[in-house]
Amino acid sequence: MRRHDVDWLRVLVFGLLIFYHTGKFFEPNDFHIKNNITYDWLALPMYFLNRWRLPILFVISGMGTFFALNKRSSWEFSKERIIRLLIPLIFGMLLIVPPQVYIERLADHDYLGDYFSYWKDIAFVGVYPEGNLSWHHLWFLPYLLMFSLFWLPIFNYIRKHPKNKVILWLSNQISKPLGLFWFCLPLILIEFTLKPYFPTTHALVDDWYLLAKFGVLFGYGFILMHVKEVFWNSLKNHRILYTTISIIAFTILYISVWIMKDTHFSYALELTVIPINYWSWILTFLALASKYLNKSSKGLSYANEAVYPFYILHQTITIIIGYYIMNLEWWFLLKFSVMAVGTFLGSWIVYEFFIRRWKYIRPFFGLKIK
Repeated sequence: MRRHDVDWLRVLVFGLLIFYHTGKFFEPNDFHIKNNITYDWLALPMYFLNRWRLPILFVISGMGTFFALNKRSSWEFSKERIIRLLIPLIFGMLLIVPPQVYIERLADHDYLGDYFSYWKDIAFVGVYPEGNLSWHHLWFLPYLLMFSLFWLPIFNYIRKHPKNKVILWLSNQISKPLGLFWFCLPLILIEFTLKPYFPTTHALVDDWYLLAKFGVLFGYGFILMHVKEVFWNSLKNHRILYTTISIIAFTILYISVWIMKDTHFSYALELTVIPINYWSWILTFLALASKYLNKSSKGLSYANEAVYPFYILHQTITIIIGYYIMNLEWWFLLKFSVMAVGTFLGSWIVYEFFIRRWKYIRPFFGLKIK
């Protein structure tokens, strides 16, 4: 039986991507295109969001895998994952992502021709960023596919041996107030051993830090659902504790990154606190969702199906809108609103009037044919 709170959290976190990628257009750090004015004050809230938004998505994806495997054999699960992840990825790389790269080239004055000439002649020549072939924001899909297939034998073992020693030990620890923070130890090890040596690339083949980090979090999602009774009870009983740790951890992280800066001690402190910070926020949000969002509705059913097409479409629409307003002398709130609302409405129109209703288009956006 699925949990409505997990589905709501999935919808909300994916929905946050619209505001996050709109914010990237205005903040000082790199993005595909930038507004004519960037705002330093945005760096901190964007940094806060960026600490936990992807980790929680992979945990939620692992939780979803638990439910999917309950209804399917290993072969059926593998087939379903490949269809729902690989087909949208290929489709997206052919038709959804190229407009983003084209606009980047226009903005940088690296290409001056029309889009159809670009798509026909050079859109798939060379690998981004030097070339043009890219999966851009769709990098989440190949990572999720690989984690699903990699973890499958382990998940099957856990299902067949539900009371193995590791699971029994975890269940016992999770019931304690700080027991869920045992999960931070492998994550801290990953920070110290991989992050300094493998910069984030989203290229899959050489992205060892993110592969290890997000792969472990994906596995955690499944395991937590396997011990769901003790896990949800722990969230219920210790919600305030997890929230308090979240605030303290981010405060320490802020001090180490923004105030102490560039010292060996601050870097070691940062690597230690990063996993504690995002893990405690994940527990906090799951606890809040469990208390306030564990209920079904027609809105949830609609949004739960729409969220995948929205994810595929949204960044292309954001960048198209951004390109046409980037040099206008509008004040920040007006530009931000136009981009965020325009992205939502554009994604909704395409979803509601094309993807949702045309059954042979649905698989290209990860939806079942009805």
